[in-house]
Amino acid sequence: MHELTELIRQDMKPALGVTEPGAIAFAVATARRHTKGAVRGVELQLNSGMFKNAFTCGIPGSDEVGNAHAAALGAVGADPEKGLECLDGITPEQALRAKAMVKAGQIKVEMSEITSRIFIKATVKTNEGEASAEIQDAHTNIVRITENSRTVYEKPGQTGGVAGGETNAVPLIHHYTLEELHTYARTVPVEELLFIRQAFEMNLALCQAGLDSPKTTYARYLLAENGGRVISDDEQKTASLLCNAAIEARVLGLPEPAMSITGSGAHGIIATMPLYAAYKVQGYSEEKLLRAAALSYLICMYIKEYSGKLSAFCGCAIAAGTGMACGLVFLRDGTTEMMTHTINNMASSITGMICDGGNQGCAMKGVVAVDAAYRSAAMAMQSVYIYSVHGINGSTPKQTMRNMGRIASPGMVETEKTIIDILAEKE
Repeated sequence: MHELTELIRQDMKPALGVTEPGAIAFAVATARRHTKGAVRGVELQLNSGMFKNAFTCGIPGSDEVGNAHAAALGAVGADPEKGLECLDGITPEQALRAKAMVKAGQIKVEMSEITSRIFIKATVKTNEGEASAEIQDAHTNIVRITENSRTVYEKPGQTGGVAGGETNAVPLIHHYTLEELHTYARTVPVEELLFIRQAFEMNLALCQAGLDSPKTTYARYLLAENGGRVISDDEQKTASLLCNAAIEARVLGLPEPAMSITGSGAHGIIATMPLYAAYKVQGYSEEKLLRAAALSYLICMYIKEYSGKLSAFCGCAIAAGTGMACGLVFLRDGTTEMMTHTINNMASSITGMICDGGNQGCAMKGVVAVDAAYRSAAMAMQSVYIYSVHGINGSTPKQTMRNMGRIASPGMVETEKTIIDILAEKE
């Protein structure tokens, strides 16, 4: 199997609700499993991106939102064996217990530091002791577990520090050029890509949940704009509907999972659903759809490895949107040069869009991403693009994508701090 195929396979994961509340609940549930007795309280330390993304985010199994409620649900009922779907199966009684814990002040949440690197430390205290679980760099990457201050598990090769030591290792994806990624998407045996079908199936079910729910507003508006049809003959309106009904369902905490990429359900949705719309409206083959989706995923991952997993930069729109835009070029039989120009158009237009947490605003950002991707691809295929001499565009696609990532980290560290300050004022 090609190493890029395996890279996608390992990165694609189901996630129930927004990934950050799921990761928080997973960390707390893991710590809880290493304790005995009745829970007296939970202490939670989060990096800035984790703190921000879950701040007002809907949570599956609950009518509440935010970090503290995700932690409380992790303590009373989440199943760590389910990973990012750990909140699947929460009962109304457990949701009430979690709400009571938050109201009683039993959940303490603090931010550890401003960084794009994922960090969670969850400590569960009971009447018989305490245990902690620590996550670094990826949403379910448990690196340390302690019981009563005694380390009972430590992942080999972990570095110390709140968010772990920086690494100079070059990510696998960065060993490839855009042309090589394009060649892979064209030539990899399609049998290797059949697993990507799961992403479309899962994200379509989430989209339908959004269309069916009385909680959503963007989904209903976009459906009306599409003539009341889920699939119309307007490719771009269909793409925006399929993409953003799913995103809105996710951020509101509806009980259907998304297929995530780079640790984010919204990234996975934007990277795939507009391509599915194009496939349905234009009648492309399923094989071509799977190849386009693989390319979309890889370009999203390429940018995210530069920007960091969580930052003040909307990777959903910028990274996944850019990947999806290149996927559109692929579906339309475009060249690598056209994809290069598409990346330039995306880099020079929506780079810098902020991430102010997982919330209903993600649907609006998704609308903008779809619009930008369709414009960027169509213009690039007509040789209308931002030249490399301008702005943050580089002399190669690799350099442009690296520069996009640099805008996020270290470029937007102060932006992240300002967003956190604004959220703190709302508490």
